[in-house]
Formats: sequence, C-alpha cells, structure tokens
Amino acid sequence: QLPREVFLAFAAKSLRTPWRVKIGPFWACLWNAFKASTSSRSTRKSLAKSKVLPPHRDRRNLRKAVDEVRKFAKEIIKEKKQLLNEKSEIDSFDLLSRFLSSGHSDEEFVTDIVVSFILAGRDTTSAALVWFFWLVSNHPDVEKEILREIHEKSEAPIFEEVKDMVYTHASLSESMRLYPPVPIDGKESTVDDVLPDGTFVKKGTSVVYHPYAMGRSEKIWGEDWSEFKPERWLERDHDAAGGEGKCNFVGRDPYAYPVFQAGPRVCLGKDMAFLQMKRVVAGVLRQFRVVPAFEDGKGPVYVTVLTARMDGGFPVRIERRA
Repeated sequence: QLPREVFLAFAAKSLRTPWRVKIGPFWACLWNAFKASTSSRSTRKSLAKSKVLPPHRDRRNLRKAVDEVRKFAKEIIKEKKQLLNEKSEIDSFDLLSRFLSSGHSDEEFVTDIVVSFILAGRDTTSAALVWFFWLVSNHPDVEKEILREIHEKSEAPIFEEVKDMVYTHASLSESMRLYPPVPIDGKESTVDDVLPDGTFVKKGTSVVYHPYAMGRSEKIWGEDWSEFKPERWLERDHDAAGGEGKCNFVGRDPYAYPVFQAGPRVCLGKDMAFLQMKRVVAGVLRQFRVVPAFEDGKGPVYVTVLTARMDGGFPVRIERRA
C-alpha cells in the first residue's frame, strides 16, 4: 500500500486542553486575532502622528478577536478547575494544572498566562518543527545521527533522556538559525539610552533586529553559513589519552543568535520549547520517515506573518520504518 500524502503540521498542546472545550473555534479566534493584530499594527503606524486615533475597523476587529480568545481561555480554565475539583490528587503535570494547584485564584492573571503561553509557544514551535523536518529530510546524514541518538533512549524518553539528546538539540538550533520562527522583531526605547558602541537612542525610538538575516550572516557564521551543520553547535570531550569522548552542546552568544531574544527579555519558554520539540522529533522519527511531496519538484516558499511559515504547509509522505 502506497503511503498516504499528508500535510505536516504541529501544534504544541502544553496545556492539555480538556476534551469538552471546542478547540476548533478557539484556534479560529486565535488566527483572527493574529490577522487583526498585524493589520492594526500597520494602521497605528500610519496614524502615529495623530493626537487622537479615530475609530477604525481593524481596531474594532482586534478588540473583538481578543475578547473571543479570552472567552475561550476562561472556558479552558473553568473546565480545568472542575476536573481538579473532581479529583483527590493531581495526575496531570500540565502547566495550567500547576498554576491552579499552586493557589493562583486571580482569574484575569491565569487567563493572561494561558493566552501568553498559547500565543508565544504554539505558532513558533510548530513553525520551527516544520522547517526542521524539511531540512532533516534533505540531509540523510543528519537524520541518521538523530536516529542513532533516539534509539539510545527509551521509547517514551523521560526528562533526563530528552535533556541528553544533544545532537537533536544542535540540529534544532541549526534549523532555527536558518529558519527562525520569528524572523524579525523589535523593541521600543522607553527612555533615552546609549548603545555599547556609543549610538544614542532617543526615547520612543523603535529598534528592529532581524534574526533571519543574522542567521545567514557570513560575518557571524563564517563562509559555510548556508550549510545545515548541527556540528557547529557541538564540542567533543577528550580523555587524558587524547581519545574522543562525549559530545556536548555549545550555545552561542544570544545577541548573535537572538532566536529566543537576549538579556532580561530572553524567552521564558525556551527550555520548554526545546523539550517539546525534542519529544516530538523522537516520537515521529523513531517510527516514521518524513518524505517531502512537493508537486513537480518544487521546494518550499518561506513566508512571514507574525511567524515564519511554509506557504501552503509542508506536503509529505509518511513512511513507516521497518
């Protein structure tokens, strides 16, 4: 039987949403909020010099979409509270259960937490995984090494095993160097400031940085910047006799690799994102081979909204490993 062609998509469900919540409409609201936010941002820039912003359709749409997102988030919280009240002890280790069980009773605060984790983690993690599988499927040597590492662990790897998957960690870091989930980002100065090189930054100035361009900079990554090389993130130990030992992951300066931002504003979910992605990679590649299935030999098209996506999704054939 020929493998069935599917579109590969990922959505990290770290909150373990109760089954009674209608998750389809929730994701639809999230997508509407993303679109409205992007449109509203453009409108604000064009009207930035106005002392009073007039009512605008995009702003109304954004408020409506945000209200719907928060409504669904509160429904998730309500369902989770009911489940926790029905049980004498917690048998779930998801984030929402932990927050509610630790005594956080402020509904607005918990709602903010739920929305923040979904917005910050869902699209970025799924975008990163799609580009990762595209790159790995085109580099069999990398896939072979990842598989070797996966088979050294149990079928359902525990935290310590996942943490020890250094080659997979390096491969994910390398794929996000070439295809960062957030390709462009920026900050706004709240006070007058001076950068380390002496550049004066006036209060209210927008400072934009470009992780996509930085990840492809020869000045930062060398002449082989275009190559997908997980090894650039690894360093091997040597014993007293000069023999090779265990590989260790070697992180880069976050200001040269700002995929997770840097400094005081570094992404709080970075470690959780890597944990989720490595678990997904181990679960998929242990059992299946992911084969690109673009029509007529066409490759992927890189598009950006708020996150970097593959235009039209990633069409693949899923082949079960022998």
